[in-house]
Amino acid sequence: MAGFEDFKNSVGVDFDFSPGAQIPLSGAGRGHTVVGQALASVAYRDGAPQEICEPNDQAEVTAPKFSLLEPNLGEAFSRAIETRMLNEGRAPLIQSFGAEPQTVVEHSLAAKRIRRQRDLRLTLIMGIFGVLFLPGVLMWLGLFQLRRTLAGSQDRRAGILGIALLAAVAVVIVLAVFQLPLDGGWRLYILSMLPAPVLAWFWARQVCEKAAQNLRAHWADLLGGGGAGVQIPEAVPQNPNDSEAERLRLGLAKIGAEQSSNLIYYAGPKGILGMGVRWGSWQLAEELEPSEPGGDIDPFRSWDIARAMQDRLRMLERGPLHTGGFPPPSIEHWVVRHVGENATSVTRPEGPSAEGYRISNIEVQRICNEQQFDSGDRHYLGVQFVLWDGDLVITMLITVTVLHRTLRIEVTGHALGPVHGFFHKKPAAKTKKVPHPVKFWQTQEQPVPLVHAREVVRLAARAPLTWFPERLDKYGGTLKLPEPFGLRHTWAVKPWRHRFMADDALRAATPVLRVAHQAALEVLAENGVDISKFDARAQNLSGQVQGADPKKADEYNM
Repeated sequence: MAGFEDFKNSVGVDFDFSPGAQIPLSGAGRGHTVVGQALASVAYRDGAPQEICEPNDQAEVTAPKFSLLEPNLGEAFSRAIETRMLNEGRAPLIQSFGAEPQTVVEHSLAAKRIRRQRDLRLTLIMGIFGVLFLPGVLMWLGLFQLRRTLAGSQDRRAGILGIALLAAVAVVIVLAVFQLPLDGGWRLYILSMLPAPVLAWFWARQVCEKAAQNLRAHWADLLGGGGAGVQIPEAVPQNPNDSEAERLRLGLAKIGAEQSSNLIYYAGPKGILGMGVRWGSWQLAEELEPSEPGGDIDPFRSWDIARAMQDRLRMLERGPLHTGGFPPPSIEHWVVRHVGENATSVTRPEGPSAEGYRISNIEVQRICNEQQFDSGDRHYLGVQFVLWDGDLVITMLITVTVLHRTLRIEVTGHALGPVHGFFHKKPAAKTKKVPHPVKFWQTQEQPVPLVHAREVVRLAARAPLTWFPERLDKYGGTLKLPEPFGLRHTWAVKPWRHRFMADDALRAATPVLRVAHQAALEVLAENGVDISKFDARAQNLSGQVQGADPKKADEYNM
């Protein structure tokens, strides 16, 4: 437990690590967004794991060695999320602005628990019939594996040749059984080996159908606006030696601490990871001259202007008219690190300037005042609006630099759009077309079970191996998430195809730009700087920003 206390003290996570802690409740004390619930819904889904490549083709699905052990979409996603976000020594995560990453992780663990309960019953069934009728069970599994090898794993038909081959193999097995030179009880046992697994299949199908209905209910509930109260009992230690629960609790606390980091990453033309691409830029750059001829300028620093801007930006939600307007913004001093367009990983804050996952305030001020040219991290003052239930994240970043006698104030706009529509797909009822009982010339939809025969066999074959996840990954295949990984930006699309989202992004630029300039002019005037040129330039920019339109600002038209 010493490691736990050290981590808690280093990052300042407000989390109860006492043995008597309550069962963590998904989202307790945190705001929920539609985006977070849409992402979490994938953990409960069925279907092919390759479907996750639709919103982002950078996701990699490893082919299984045995297609009978291949996971479905929900199983692969839950496993990938747990492995990527909770394992010790994992790579850093990108902040998920507009979504709560812990909610997605907690739902992945909840879906895993539902499947684990199902697999426990299936393992019991496989244990009983596998011990008593092992040869017959192996024969049936072999036939289903042969069928999946011929037809593929995603419910494609085997074709006439494949069906004929399977029928021939089955006939050969039956004839071989009847030709065995056995009498009495042994002959009855051998003859019962083939039909006995069929009885096990009927039993297993009831278990699988009930679990599938439960998973789909959670899927539909999340996309319908509910599902915010999932419990994570496996994250509560049952005894001092419960290392697995400790690992989960530490991982969840670590995600929360990392989410509050003030270090962000600029990936070239891809923009800032987690905030989106830069779509607009406005620069005010003029020479510092004393307001009094022959006078001097009082010493001041870039941080003085940044702090004044911060104070003024906090008042954005207030206005002379009661018209709704801006919601309360999130204002943060960011340290921005360049990682390159094709970076596959990022680095955590390290060294004496790091406080857990944050850069210390003293170091942020030093970067703002001194690190304005050449290599190294840069300082940006950011004002962020999370709108449309997390579907739109607008971030305006402001940087102040002084080179020789030129002071430059740059305001840039970043926008992160909604997640791909794939995550908002609701579960569709499984039906088949049958002739109408009265109007024989018409057909009608008839509901069918959620779990078909081949799926029952797949789940039963995987069940005993779910207690050995590394082995199951090796033989059944895995899902690798895109890197650098962050739950929000990985599956985001551009906001410009949505008329109102685009309007919101464009409208936010003008007031933020004007407030930043006003705050800067006040500081300059207080320190004896001639602000006439700055004021004229600010008014010119104020006129230009009214006609702001999105551009590929990070590509410089090169």
